[in-house]
Amino acid sequence: MRLRFPMKSAVLAFVVFLVFIPQFSVGIRMIPGRITAVSATVGNGFDLGSFVEAPEYRNGKECVSQSLNRENFVSSCDASLVHVAMTLDSEYLRGSIAAVHSMLRHASCPENVFFHLIAAEFDPASPRVLSQLVRSTFPSLNFKVYIFREDTVINLISSSIRQALENPLNYARNYLGDILDPCVDRVIYLDSDIIVVDDITKLWNTSLTESRIIGAPEYCHANFTKYFTSGFWSDPALPGFFSGRKPCYFNTGVMVMDLVRWREGHYREKLETWMQIQKKKRIYDLGSLPPFLLVFAGNVEAIDHRWNQHGLGGDNVRGSCRSLHKGPVSLLHWSGKGKPWVRLDEKRPCPLDHLWEPYDLYEHKIERAKDQSLFGFSSLSELTEDSSFL
Repeated sequence: MRLRFPMKSAVLAFVVFLVFIPQFSVGIRMIPGRITAVSATVGNGFDLGSFVEAPEYRNGKECVSQSLNRENFVSSCDASLVHVAMTLDSEYLRGSIAAVHSMLRHASCPENVFFHLIAAEFDPASPRVLSQLVRSTFPSLNFKVYIFREDTVINLISSSIRQALENPLNYARNYLGDILDPCVDRVIYLDSDIIVVDDITKLWNTSLTESRIIGAPEYCHANFTKYFTSGFWSDPALPGFFSGRKPCYFNTGVMVMDLVRWREGHYREKLETWMQIQKKKRIYDLGSLPPFLLVFAGNVEAIDHRWNQHGLGGDNVRGSCRSLHKGPVSLLHWSGKGKPWVRLDEKRPCPLDHLWEPYDLYEHKIERAKDQSLFGFSSLSELTEDSSFL
């Protein structure tokens, strides 16, 4: 992989096309261009801030060349690429930018990664503004933004233990088979509060055996019963849906998904069925996770735990500090209430938040970033060696 730092005198050049996708999304296709970093304040006064332009990560000679179409941009349908889906919104924008940066930084072939970014229709910032910010930060990034129609799911959402879990965009993962282009057969879904410190291609190469639909790290030592209410377990019929399975907890913030099998099996409808049941009788308290457990637990392709060191945001109430689990680390995940960018800005960071900080491209920390050699880390071991926090 070759690293080239951007030219700050770059010229604004991008083209946006709107493509209608019935019911679920609208696609905004970004043709590679180059614009300087921007600061955006949307019409209602919501300030997104500004981000510095990331280094330009290029493929090395060992990488297979990209497939360019006649308009000279990479197609979202190219099956030879690594496809990553994430949400994109004004509240978690800083996390999404850091996550993308971390993947590019550690990818063996960064130009062979395509990002499918899903923005809410009624976000305080328009999807067009969010697209501009992504393009200004990553001028050569292969990505497409889709607009998620929140009315698709809003009437199915029930109250949760934490209000943030009720955001309709949290349910976009349920609709990936409908939102993404039909030609996208396989995708890695990632939450926005993660960083990847390994080559994302390794996760992409996960085999989904025995016709499994999704793969994720499983945690079979966890108390599975706590993810559902006593009313669920006392119901004469509902617990029987786990019959014949050995269900284990898994976190839906990191999943490898076979979208061909997903669409053929009508798994979006199966998730919606459980959400409809939840509206009639309270069977869980945790937002978008329990329907996935009900549909998939016990039939998940187990992925190494290194690919989801989750829970770093603490619990859903206090967001207290957590330690890393034992073992190697490829992905760190700040699931829970506490987010590293919030705690860092409030000058009350947890020790592990400093592992997220080198990937933060938010402009207010540029001078500090220079002092800390922002782009000099190549692995988690380097980060921990340079830090006195662990």
